[in-house]
Amino acid sequence: MSDQASIHIKDVKKEFLLSTSGANSLKTALLWWRRRARVHLEVLKGISFDVNKGECVAVVGRNGAGKSTLLGLLARVYKVTSGTMEIQGRLAPLLELGAGFHDDLTGMENIYFNAIILGLTREQVRQRIDKIVEFSELGDHVYAPTRTFSSGMIARLGFSIAVHVDADILLVDEVLAVGDFEFEKKCHAKINEFRANGGTILLVSHNMAAVRRIADRCVWLHKGHVQMIGTPDEVIPVYESTPMDSDTPI
Repeated sequence: MSDQASIHIKDVKKEFLLSTSGANSLKTALLWWRRRARVHLEVLKGISFDVNKGECVAVVGRNGAGKSTLLGLLARVYKVTSGTMEIQGRLAPLLELGAGFHDDLTGMENIYFNAIILGLTREQVRQRIDKIVEFSELGDHVYAPTRTFSSGMIARLGFSIAVHVDADILLVDEVLAVGDFEFEKKCHAKINEFRANGGTILLVSHNMAAVRRIADRCVWLHKGHVQMIGTPDEVIPVYESTPMDSDTPI
């Protein structure tokens, strides 16, 4: 792995095993369990690229290209089938914000729980807790169980935790929309601040205007392969002009 790389991906493949019996009842499933079909779904087919320190790389591609699977592998939601994936530095995923929250815990308890999972000690969380709560703008609601939170409140708290764990790398899935317009602007400003301080960002987006605005490079994924890597101005026109069902390599 290069000293300049925050993320190194080499010949990574990811395959899911799908099992289907075709049974429409428990009795039929028990009688025919030996005959169930197993389907290997190859989502990533040997992709390779690096993301350098301080760089913002956007992953683009049609639905089903493997973008979210790639982020899931980097966030350790999945394990690679083969190949290598190396990460240098602390990583904070901004994927499904609040997905790890426990409904019966308060917002405050979930802050500790999630921040510790992201690598902070209890003392480090205690030192950051006021800033996390202040940024989330939840006020006294943070002491209520998160099952009483709206989806916007959960997303706000999830984002606030992720950007206060002193991460070196952010994984961002799609353009952030975590509340009203003013709060969304604040989130984008926080990400810009992170980048200005030398942070590394790998982002997935279908918004080509946003990609052109913030990305240094683009990785175009197509049907599990890396189709093209280059600047946004190089990649996006080719990507947008290529038919969705095209199999022609670049």
